[in-house]
Amino acid sequence: MDKRFNVRVYGILIHPENKVLLSFEHYKHHVFTKFPGGGLEYGEGTLDALKREFREELGIEPFNIRHFYTTDFFQQSAFNDSQVISIYYLVDIPDYAAIPQLSDTGTVYFYPVDVTLPDEVDLPIDKVVAELLIQTFGK
Repeated sequence: MDKRFNVRVYGILIHPENKVLLSFEHYKHHVFTKFPGGGLEYGEGTLDALKREFREELGIEPFNIRHFYTTDFFQQSAFNDSQVISIYYLVDIPDYAAIPQLSDTGTVYFYPVDVTLPDEVDLPIDKVVAELLIQTFGK
């Protein structure tokens, strides 16, 4: 039994108008909405991976990176036979106007941090994080 871990890192960017940046993406004949970020590559630390993902997807360098949540339950990948461990960080960026509408993986947009946020994201761990964001930043 050869089980593997799939470590993912995501950035949570909260706009001053209490909205969070989401990414609508296409991957392996699937479409889904998630927080910006992706997989840890061998030899990377989580912060380096997060910065790389933001540069690749958005062309932006995040700063003031603070841990927000790490998966604390079992979640199997929807794409292979691995266990997903996701690490979420709150991030800031120098200029909100620099965020492109199109990323290298799809479309990005801001969505209100309110009770509808968990229904807007598709990945199971993202739904947990959405609830935590409502508790932390919701009005």
